[in-house]
Formats: sequence, C-alpha cells, structure tokens
Amino acid sequence: QVQLVESGGGSVQAGGSLRLSCVAYGYTYNINFMGWFRQAPGKEREGVAAIYTGGGSTYYAESVKGRFTISEDNAKNTMYLQMNSLKPDDTAMYYCAAALGTVVAPTSPYDYNLWGQGTQVTVSS
Repeated sequence: QVQLVESGGGSVQAGGSLRLSCVAYGYTYNINFMGWFRQAPGKEREGVAAIYTGGGSTYYAESVKGRFTISEDNAKNTMYLQMNSLKPDDTAMYYCAAALGTVVAPTSPYDYNLWGQGTQVTVSS
C-alpha cells in the first residue's frame, strides 16, 4: 500500500510563490503517473499538473502553464509543484495523487487511485 503525504501549503499574496511537496511511502514501483489536483469550495476537483514516472513527461492545465512546474526526485520518492506568480484564483485545497493503472488523461482525477490528505493554498489579492 502506498501512502501520499503533502506539505508546503500556506498563505501568500498575489504574485508570490509556494512549493508543494508530496512524499510517497510504501511500494511505489507500480506507480505510472503522479499528479497535483486542486479543489476550491463549491467547485469540482480539477487537475493542475501531472508527471509520467516512467519517463518524466509532464502535463499541465492551461490555467497554470508557464507559472507552475511539476517535478520529481525518484531517489526521495518525492514529487514537487513549484507555483509562481500565484493568483487569488489559485486558492484551493491541493491534493497529490498516484495512478497505478492505465492513464488516458493525465490531468483527469478519474484516472488516479491513491490520494493524499491535501494541503491548503490561499492567495490574497
């Protein structure tokens, strides 16, 4: 069983930066994709960014392209999300997720099996 633990959320002003981390504990060798998702109050969970663990290909939502960067450190079983030029619209609970099976749409939450507990990001104007 894999456990995902996020950290790094917080409160920043618009234009600021944060880096989220997600550590995967347990048997991680069958993880195909990892991703970051977010959910604001009253809204559906949406994909932010994803990374293919087998080769490092990355995928981003249009709303974060050029501002957010997803990366991984396989030696540390850790995935990161560097968030720059943050906007109030980025305010949400951010979740780390892992996909064990086939992934059709890397930024779709429906392809992911395992989820972390979430970390809150709040951006003030």
